[in-house]
Amino acid sequence: MDIVLATRNMKKIEEISRILNGLDVTLLTLRDFPSCPEVEEDADTFQGNAVKKALEIAKCTGKPAVADDSGLEVYALDNAPGVLSARYAGENAKDIDNIDKLLKKMDGLPDGKRGARFVCCIALADPGDGGRTVTFSGFVEGVIGRELKGRLGFGYDPVFYPAGQGVGSQRTFAEMDPDEKDALSHRKAALEQLKVHLQACVFKI
Repeated sequence: MDIVLATRNMKKIEEISRILNGLDVTLLTLRDFPSCPEVEEDADTFQGNAVKKALEIAKCTGKPAVADDSGLEVYALDNAPGVLSARYAGENAKDIDNIDKLLKKMDGLPDGKRGARFVCCIALADPGDGGRTVTFSGFVEGVIGRELKGRLGFGYDPVFYPAGQGVGSQRTFAEMDPDEKDALSHRKAALEQLKVHLQACVFKI
């Protein structure tokens, strides 16, 4: 069974492929379908963006498509950057630009006000059956640091300290190797639900 990952982001492709390893499926990406358009993420929720991307790519390729939308919610900033996480500092912003803006917005906030969570919504769309979709969500709580730490990961990983680490071993996602990050990550939590769903063959594809 072929499934199209609705992204051209290599780091995201590597992470999703690693977590879905072991499924009897062939994972394709938008790199295999260069004619497919970039889908505008204009919904006001993670679920809305994920569903829109999955449906459009399933329609374009004629194959089941998996899309995710994920981002960071900082409680003291009224859950910003939220769905704008990837373009918080502008449409063509790089990760470091988004992080710089975030840290400036949080400048002066005490430790007790730096709580945040990563959110991930995964959508699986069936190209047949009227474009049926199912969604899965994952979350990881944590806090935002005051400076970048670590060189691994992507996005806001260098400033996000996830909860659930051992006492005395607080590290950002960017300081963890992939297996360590996967064990705690919001994306893995959502993808594990997708994995169970695919193993159960709920979609007859």
